[in-house]
Amino acid sequence: MIEFKNVYKDYGQNHALKGISFSVKQGEILGFLGPNGAGKSTALNILTGYLSATAGEAFVDGVSIFENPMEAKKQIGFLPEMPPLYPEMRVGEYLNFVYDLKNCKISRKQHINDICEVVKLSHVKNRLIKNLSKGYKQRVGIAQALIGNPKVLVFDEPTVGLDPKQIIEIRNLVKMLGKEHTIILSTHILPEVQQVCSRVVVINEGLIVADESIETLTEALEGTRRYIAKICGAEQDVLKLLRSLPVLRSADVIGAQDANSVSYLIESDENIDARVPLFNALAAKGYAIIGLEGVDMSLEDVFVRLVSNKEKREGGKRR
Repeated sequence: MIEFKNVYKDYGQNHALKGISFSVKQGEILGFLGPNGAGKSTALNILTGYLSATAGEAFVDGVSIFENPMEAKKQIGFLPEMPPLYPEMRVGEYLNFVYDLKNCKISRKQHINDICEVVKLSHVKNRLIKNLSKGYKQRVGIAQALIGNPKVLVFDEPTVGLDPKQIIEIRNLVKMLGKEHTIILSTHILPEVQQVCSRVVVINEGLIVADESIETLTEALEGTRRYIAKICGAEQDVLKLLRSLPVLRSADVIGAQDANSVSYLIESDENIDARVPLFNALAAKGYAIIGLEGVDMSLEDVFVRLVSNKEKREGGKRR
């Protein structure tokens, strides 16, 4: 449904995109992640036709964005980080305005009513946009993206600035829309990606550093096993022992759990099960291990490690 092929974007001597390539299948919800300045917004603006590319190709449903931009744009609904709203308009007036801008051919009244029903705006259609809450303004932004029933939806930070209840509502709405649309979700809220997206593309300094399903993303990194160990014994002595074990990559104190035990976050070396050596070493010193719980790597851990690993690999090249 979406395909980027070796896309470059230069601003003078600044290389915002350095030949990125990725694709999105029909019906997929893709999380598009990256730190500030990574090239996310540049890529989205090229995809939605707001920017040209220095080189490369980009397609939406087989239509070239560069060679046939008007036709390609008909297949895309875009919600930028700052929704393009007119505060002095009423919700219904604004959606009719967008309908005309997009030269939509679907039955006007039914189409707008259906969209308002989907995004739960029907009861505020006659209210001024400026009087709506932040959450409802986001819903209006999503509604304008749905005008024309595009096959692809691109959401840039759709939950920024919302309260927890509003975040859950918008998140659920995005998941529901994903049943009938291909979606690219650009966000800094990593748990949101874990709950909504089926796949993640991570961009850093204009390059794709990961393109994996949520389930396999962790496996794309150096394999590690992490545990929270609850151990009885003097904190500094136990910590010194843990950090001396060759099977452990790291050990850090989380905090005291009670008068007799302290919890530690430990990480084993690559593909090594450290549990038996850990138990034997602690038992030899008379330290009782009274709890050991595996910890899954969060998407935030994965993201930081991916970016860090790339910086380590290329650090010498940039000098």
